[in-house]
Amino acid sequence: MKPLAPTLLFTTLFVLNGCTAMPSTSSPKNLTMPQTLYDARIVEPESGAVLTPEQLARRLAETDVVIVGEYHGHQGSHLLQSRLQTALYRQQPRQILSMEQFNLDHQPELDRYLQGETGETEMIEDAAAWDNYRASYRPLVEFARQKNLPVIAANAPADVVRCVGRKGPSYLDKVPESIRQGMPSEPFMDTPAYREKFADAIGASHRGDSTMNERMENTYKAQLLRDNTMAERILEARTRFPGHQILHLTGTFHSEDGLGTVALLKQRAPTLSVAVISPAFWPAIDTRPPLDQNRSKGDFLYFIQPLPDEFKDSGREREAMMARFQRSTSKTCD
Repeated sequence: MKPLAPTLLFTTLFVLNGCTAMPSTSSPKNLTMPQTLYDARIVEPESGAVLTPEQLARRLAETDVVIVGEYHGHQGSHLLQSRLQTALYRQQPRQILSMEQFNLDHQPELDRYLQGETGETEMIEDAAAWDNYRASYRPLVEFARQKNLPVIAANAPADVVRCVGRKGPSYLDKVPESIRQGMPSEPFMDTPAYREKFADAIGASHRGDSTMNERMENTYKAQLLRDNTMAERILEARTRFPGHQILHLTGTFHSEDGLGTVALLKQRAPTLSVAVISPAFWPAIDTRPPLDQNRSKGDFLYFIQPLPDEFKDSGREREAMMARFQRSTSKTCD
C-alpha cells in the first residue's frame, strides 16, 4: 500500500494566536474522548475550546492555505477532511483541493477524470492513485469534481523521489526535462529543525556510521524533494487561480510544528497566511485529554483514537517490512 512507503513520513505547526495568558493545564469541560475511529474532536490548542467543522471553517475563511495533516488511512482524519472541505466551501466557494496523494506527473490523468473524459477505475490506474483512494480520498475528489473545483497533484514523482533516496540529489540531472520542468527550481531547501526531527524519526543511532550517514542524507533529500515540490505546487496554484483558498491534504509529518512543507511555503512566500490542523492520538486509557503535550503541533488540533496495532508478532512485522522494502527497491534508477 503506497501510504506505507519508507520515505513517506509525516509533520506539524505552532502559531500563537495573540493570547497572552499561559495555557491552562486543566481539562476543558466540553472536550470528550473520541468514541469511534470516525470521531475527531477539533480543539483550539491555546484555550482548549472545542470547535465544530463549521466553526473552524468560519475562523479560517480568510486564510490563504489550510493544511490538514493526516495519519494515512485513518477514518477520523479523512472524515474530518471531507467535513471541513464542505464547510470551507460554504465560506469561500473559490476553493482548490491540493493533494500529496497524487504526483505532479499524473496531473493530466487526474484532470481527464475531473473533466469527465475517463471513469474512476481508469483514473485510479492511470494516475497511480493510492491503494486506499476509494476508502479515504474519493469523497474529497468527488466533491471537487461536482463543484468544478481544481484538484492539484502536489507531490513529486514517486520514481524520482525513490531514486534521489538511493542515488542522492545528483539523480535529478538524469530526470527528463518534461518532468524536471514541473519540479521546484530549489528542490532541497531546508530548515535545521526539520533535519533534526527527521534524523530523530529514522534513528539517530546511525549517525556515527559514515555509510548510514550518507544513506540518511539521501533519504532526507528525498523527503525535502517532496516538501519543496508540494510547497511550490501550492504557490503555482495560487498564481493560476488568484483569490482561491487552497485546502492541502498531507501526512502530518509534512506539516507538524510548522516544519516541512509549511516552513518551505513561508520561506518562499512570507506574506502567505497558512493554518495547520494537526492530528493527535487520544488513547482510551487516558482519562484526561492529551492537550498539553500536543499544543505545539498546529494552529488547531483534532484528537482521534489510535489505530489498532498492525502486528503483535515481531517476526511477522519484520517479514512485512522486508517485503515492503523489497518492493520499493525492485525498480532500477538508471
